Amino acid sequence: MAKNLTLSADDGHEFGAYRADPSGKAKAGIVVIPEIFGVNKHIRELCEGFAADGYLAVAPNLYDRSSKRGVDLGYTPEDIAEGRQYREEFSWEDSMRDIDAVVQLMKSQGLKTGAVGYCWGGTISYLAGCRLDVQGAVVYYGGQIIPYVNERANCPMLMHFGDQDKSIPLTDVDQIRVAHPEATVYVYHADHGFNCDHRAQYNEAAAKQARQRTMAFYGQYLG
Repeated sequence: MAKNLTLSADDGHEFGAYRADPSGKAKAGIVVIPEIFGVNKHIRELCEGFAADGYLAVAPNLYDRSSKRGVDLGYTPEDIAEGRQYREEFSWEDSMRDIDAVVQLMKSQGLKTGAVGYCWGGTISYLAGCRLDVQGAVVYYGGQIIPYVNERANCPMLMHFGDQDKSIPLTDVDQIRVAHPEATVYVYHADHGFNCDHRAQYNEAAAKQARQRTMAFYGQYLG
């Protein structure tokens, strides 16, 4: 079962989110953090996939702090330019406020909570794992981690990168490994965005393997 809801951050900002519930009692909660394209079809499908595996999944529309609410973009060059514009209209700190509102929702239901993010959302998931009360953070090709690479992780972390990703040099991945020896880091023979089956960069084998590892990680740390 899936529905839209409205949440409030600790600064009074109200924002929309997409919630997918499992058919039975939730094992735990997962905050699903979008790419720069908003809570689009791909992100909603990911939420529904986590719900099918027994988790409460909520994707916050972080762009509701920008000049346009309810952003839902595709993957054309025009969509990319528009998404980048919205991304620049607020801060990482604002994103943490909104992610924390989702975490608090899940805690109020007695659930352990994990985060997962993709691209821009991957960096936010990393920051959530350093700054918020989550029990596990998964990063898919988070490209802006390096400025924050020395922040201390507060929970187990799992990271997925592609060796064909021109936006994230493997030297950055190596730097992340050195700074976070406690994290599990995988590199796939794949491009940026390899998990998204709505993009030309989709790599079915890499996406399947990364998801298996992600669900094993959640099973270990969230239940």
